[in-house]
Amino acid sequence: MKAFTCLSLTLYVFLSTGVCAHSETKSTQAINKLLDGLHIAASQANLDKYLGSFTETGVFMGTDDWERWTRPVTLDKYVSERFEGGTGWTYQSVERNLILSEDSNTAWFDEITVSEKWGRFRGTGVVVKQNGHWKIAHYAMSFLVPNEAWEKISELSTKAFSDREKKN
Repeated sequence: MKAFTCLSLTLYVFLSTGVCAHSETKSTQAINKLLDGLHIAASQANLDKYLGSFTETGVFMGTDDWERWTRPVTLDKYVSERFEGGTGWTYQSVERNLILSEDSNTAWFDEITVSEKWGRFRGTGVVVKQNGHWKIAHYAMSFLVPNEAWEKISELSTKAFSDREKKN
């Protein structure tokens, strides 16, 4: 009986570990598909797919200090206007990291994206599982600035903010 119990316990641990690993792999694949789909939708100016990637109250943080776009109002309006003429923007993810919560219903990500026109960016965010589907709750985009260029970039940025204040 003792051998049977040990064998049952071993089998249970093996099977449950396999299920968890499969679940994480499935979640990771789904999240990668969501994020890649977001970038594809943006490059194709596909409004429904792009906005459909976000939760109903999702937030997109742009690179300027005033760019905090929320659904359903400001983000939907900006993207609708931008995609209206059939033009979006193209960013290709070249590196991505994901961390799943213990319950596998929330994940945090960071990625490096590249725009042929604008260079390298970092996207960070939170995705949540809603009704069995992953959605973006928060996405923040920032410029990547190499340390050796930081001083010059900082000077330009400080001057631009100062000039903006003078205008207001």
